[in-house]
Amino acid sequence: MASRPLVPKYIDELVPYAPGKPISEVQRELGLDYAIKLASNENPLGPSPKACEAIKKASEELHLYPDGGCFYVKRAISEKFDISPDAIMLGNGSNELLELIVHAFLLPGTHVVTSTGTFIVYKLATKVRGRDIREVPLGADRGYDLKALAEAVNVDTRLVFIANPNNPTGTHLSASELDAFIEEMDARAGEDLPILVLDEAYFEYVDRADAPDAMAILKRRPRTIVLRTFSKAYGLAGIRCGYGFTSPEIVDQINRVRAPFNVNSLAQVGAIAALGDDEFLERAVAMNSEGKAWLFEQLSARGLGVTPSQTNFLLVDFHTEAHPIFQQLMALGVITRPMGGYALPTCLRISVGLPEENQKLVEAVDVVMGR
Repeated sequence: MASRPLVPKYIDELVPYAPGKPISEVQRELGLDYAIKLASNENPLGPSPKACEAIKKASEELHLYPDGGCFYVKRAISEKFDISPDAIMLGNGSNELLELIVHAFLLPGTHVVTSTGTFIVYKLATKVRGRDIREVPLGADRGYDLKALAEAVNVDTRLVFIANPNNPTGTHLSASELDAFIEEMDARAGEDLPILVLDEAYFEYVDRADAPDAMAILKRRPRTIVLRTFSKAYGLAGIRCGYGFTSPEIVDQINRVRAPFNVNSLAQVGAIAALGDDEFLERAVAMNSEGKAWLFEQLSARGLGVTPSQTNFLLVDFHTEAHPIFQQLMALGVITRPMGGYALPTCLRISVGLPEENQKLVEAVDVVMGR
């Protein structure tokens, strides 16, 4: 008698998420004394000193469970962004919130609409539930093809995921572009509007004057979720804290499926302290802007295709298979991120680092290119 499968077919067919290689692993495997990581879009300045101090103090109470409702974090976010606490949800990184959104709202017979060239967790979170996803290719500018995205929407579309700015391309939709898309999307969906998830993980880095006001979109369209995180500009990737703005009704449903105590005590106090350290955030954003402009100029001058970015990373096209280049750079102590999994096989995603790290990257690129 044949045994039952260990897992459902849709689980067995999944390709696990591959995070950026940690520095310690690269040094151990390649026998390097020194390496830099420009693979995971982390803040090279680290976390706010105020956040570190708050976390250190909170570590004295690790025997106690965290506040399961994240009362003080919600209050701090509420005051910062002028939104009611009951319209705020917290997660173990915005990654967990993405998974909870799919878990709660993607009903049988409905599907997700997004792009092939966007954050891969949208697809993973959908597939792990055995649900359907419709993906459209990126446009010619490596941004969202909004026309194709809207055409993929119908009455069975339940969730639409848009990262703005987009990861891994760094591209950004203007207010007028996004408004026009929403109008077309809702017209195609009929009365039962899909939930639009606007993933703004890189929100703090955006400097375009015509950037959308996601909070205004939420006010006029309650079936909207705006996601942000403390992992990027705030430098708290290691303690995992993401948050979202949406309608109280959607928050209530998310609370029904999330695990108790999903945001730990250190993450809660660190997030509150980081949110109040405007000086640190401004310094981190300014340094990123300067470093990104320098890297864009240097890499473009070497004949590489560099996509203009509203984030803390650059998508760099080497015009040839990029995975061998990724390996060669890593052997030189520079960790980047190959983009083959995003249907961008000739590209690497490269985070903006400290000035000396950016310099080392360019020197390593010169070695690989034989300059």
